[in-house]
Amino acid sequence: MGLIDKVKDTIEKYSMIRKGEHILIGLSGGADSVCLLKVLTLIKNDYEIKLSAIYVDHTLRPQETPYEIEFCKKICDDFDIPLILKSCNTQSYAKTAKISFQEAARELRYQIYDECAFQLKADKIALGHNADDQAETIFIRLIRGSGPLGLSGIPPVRQKIIRPLIEVERAEIESFLAKQDIDFLIDSSNLKDRYLRNKIRHVIMPEVKKLNPSAVKTITRTMDILRSEEKYFEIIVAKTLMKLISRKNDESLELFLSPMEVLDPVILRRVLRRAIDSTKGLRGISFIHIEDIIKLIKSGKAGDRIYLPDNIRVIKKYSVLLITAEKPKRLATYLINELGDIHLKESDILLTLELIEAEKLDEIDKDSQTVLINADKLSFPLTIRARMPGDFFYPLGFGKRKKIQDYFVDEKIPRDERDLIPLLINNGEVVWIVGKRLDDRYKIDNVTKKILKCNIKSLIK
Repeated sequence: MGLIDKVKDTIEKYSMIRKGEHILIGLSGGADSVCLLKVLTLIKNDYEIKLSAIYVDHTLRPQETPYEIEFCKKICDDFDIPLILKSCNTQSYAKTAKISFQEAARELRYQIYDECAFQLKADKIALGHNADDQAETIFIRLIRGSGPLGLSGIPPVRQKIIRPLIEVERAEIESFLAKQDIDFLIDSSNLKDRYLRNKIRHVIMPEVKKLNPSAVKTITRTMDILRSEEKYFEIIVAKTLMKLISRKNDESLELFLSPMEVLDPVILRRVLRRAIDSTKGLRGISFIHIEDIIKLIKSGKAGDRIYLPDNIRVIKKYSVLLITAEKPKRLATYLINELGDIHLKESDILLTLELIEAEKLDEIDKDSQTVLINADKLSFPLTIRARMPGDFFYPLGFGKRKKIQDYFVDEKIPRDERDLIPLLINNGEVVWIVGKRLDDRYKIDNVTKKILKCNIKSLIK
């Protein structure tokens, strides 16, 4: 079967193109994109389609780019296809997003493709990924760690994006271009083995093909099977996920615990992966992290948590699992000029202060939520605030000075909750870690005349 027929079979197999559609072609000047451009011009009348092409300058190879642009202009003129030229600052974006140049270039390129397709009212974006790209992707994802979805490879169709060459091998593409007497460019970055894909392309794949000359076809067939099975699992996952989400925004996700505790790990992995991938701020979570989350769900206690990269925390609560990348809250500063109720809204705590004569000590109702402070040593206004570097106190009954930070660590207070724990301050001294421990200097004694009764109540339902 010739390359043209093979491409048409792929188009039909995955319903890539409908008659009358406008197709925007990603053109770099390399063999794959040039072949794609040529093939689509040859079958243009069969599908009655309109073609446009786009070249994106990533501003990474200033010496090569002008020549590439002229080459792409000429080939588009030869094929009578309009060419759109766009550029992006890849280095700046990579630095801001803290990702590699390759990742940054890919993200920006796809973003530009989407914007251009919208402006042109193009129905599809055609890219030149081929069967060898598929095989290389498998090895990359195996090395980096991936589940079945990742191992199913590059999708032939994803929303507007289509890949008509996805079942054609690179050797077939180059042979086709040679027979058509069509030139193409070689991107110098594709020759550098410092990139993982290039190492796989130049080192691993040649050895694999020695073991099995049909390796690319075999791998592609396996990926087809995995993709079809993934579609079946996705139906199950979608139905399951609908019952699990309690609350969701761009940076946080809450899932009901009870159903997950009895789910089979095979389904639970996929449900978590789907939920996390749909939440922008949580996309730094990898397969190995999913396993840690499942362990927390199955065997963790309420209040247990795990800390993941990019400030992501996973907290097992009584009825829900919270996965969040939101910046931990910090308590505001409250000035206390008078007694009564004070709502510490960041911590959802109601603090009630009452001044009592020491002679009435026996009449005071005391419980675990009440602390009695020697008011003779206090001078208003008092302050309630979050911890600050260098804070220390003398824990009641401990006898020695202790840093607040060390106290929090010893008490195993989760680090994302420490800035929400109120400190009662008198003239710069920590009087009380609210709800936790009184400072020994402020305990009542036999000569105490006035007592500050402090009661706390959690407002979290």
